Amino acid sequence: MTKALAKRILGLILAALAVALFSSTPIHQWATTPSQIRILEGHSTLLKLGLPVSATVTTTNSHVATVKGTPDSRLAFNLKQPIQIESLAQGDTDVQVKLFGILPVKSVHVSVVPDIKVIPGGQSIGVKIKSNGIMVVGYNLVKTPQRSFSPGEEASIKVGDVITEIDGRKTESVEQAAMLINKAGKDERDAEVTVIRSRSAVRLHVKPAWDKETETYRIGLYIRDSAAGVGTLTFYAPDHKVFGALGHVISDMDTGQPIAVKDGQVVHSRVTSIDKGESGQPGEKRGSMIDEDNVLGSITKNTDFGVFGTMKKIPDYGKVTEAMPIALAEQVKEGPAKILTVVNGQRVEEYDIEIVNVLRQKYPATKSMVIKITDSRLLEQTGGIIQGMSGSPILQDGKIVGAVTHVFVNDPTQGYGVFIEWMLNEAGIPTKSAIPKAS
Repeated sequence: MTKALAKRILGLILAALAVALFSSTPIHQWATTPSQIRILEGHSTLLKLGLPVSATVTTTNSHVATVKGTPDSRLAFNLKQPIQIESLAQGDTDVQVKLFGILPVKSVHVSVVPDIKVIPGGQSIGVKIKSNGIMVVGYNLVKTPQRSFSPGEEASIKVGDVITEIDGRKTESVEQAAMLINKAGKDERDAEVTVIRSRSAVRLHVKPAWDKETETYRIGLYIRDSAAGVGTLTFYAPDHKVFGALGHVISDMDTGQPIAVKDGQVVHSRVTSIDKGESGQPGEKRGSMIDEDNVLGSITKNTDFGVFGTMKKIPDYGKVTEAMPIALAEQVKEGPAKILTVVNGQRVEEYDIEIVNVLRQKYPATKSMVIKITDSRLLEQTGGIIQGMSGSPILQDGKIVGAVTHVFVNDPTQGYGVFIEWMLNEAGIPTKSAIPKAS
């Protein structure tokens, strides 16, 4: 046997041994133990190393977290058994594992984050939004004695633009925009129109034309300054007096563009009927706003993760009235769960679902998990996830873990959910949304 062949055989043997070693359960569990974890303040977690040896386990900051509740423990632990880490105060510490108290085996960075409790919603709510500017949603024709045309379109104003100023004056309503355009027409001059397009301000000049049918000066645009609809409340945070709802952005129905919010209101609503979902045809909750003078909350933000704002108390008709803990993104797991939602009137009901897949997101994204409706009652009534159900809170193991956001068009029994952590961040409740990177 040549030396080269012997080296090759030895290399293959060593490689096979390495694969066998690292694929063994204890070594694999040790190798896949995270180097960074988060714990809610006042809670504990289990660190599973899975090694059949004993070692000392210490924390570098015993004011933040301890091992089995013993500050700076010097006792040897059997690493085959899970090690309990208990949090005491917000902050950072390292859990260090050493053989014989000297040889480092593992170091895990622990961040203790605020213990947040919120009341899950599920109530049907009416949402009314006033946009920050005037949305251009289409063109129409100004009929002059000479021709019919859209001066706005010819001046390169585009559908989806948001008009914020006309002739240097901030424009906040359709009525105000019409007045300023008519004034420019009477003065026989161009109107200077400032629009927001792709987050940039663009100034354009358009000459109003006299419309013989309406007997006023117009620029041939369909414009809108508000939007309204019904949806589902996700949570109310009593300690912060804020709420989150819908789980997705509110967009203009004609342009598909997100609506920049100037202000808005949340009121009671009721579900009046259900259009059952089918493959290729999403269903829908049909509802109406009620008691609109009784404003439940004020909307301040409209983001990819829903609408958010202030609220003095949780609305009536909820299934849960006491605050319950949240689950951090990495604590959500595949398996049975429940959602809270309304399918008739104002009564919130609890329904069984399955979290089919969890997407491990270190940074906020709207599609955090795949869920499947398993409750026969809900399937019979709705066919699965339907429009208007977005924002329905998802509960698992006594915690609120997320909210329903989207339906699979070709399979209405399944859809997406978003982690509750990402919604809380948008509401102004910090949870340290990303696990800290090691320095």
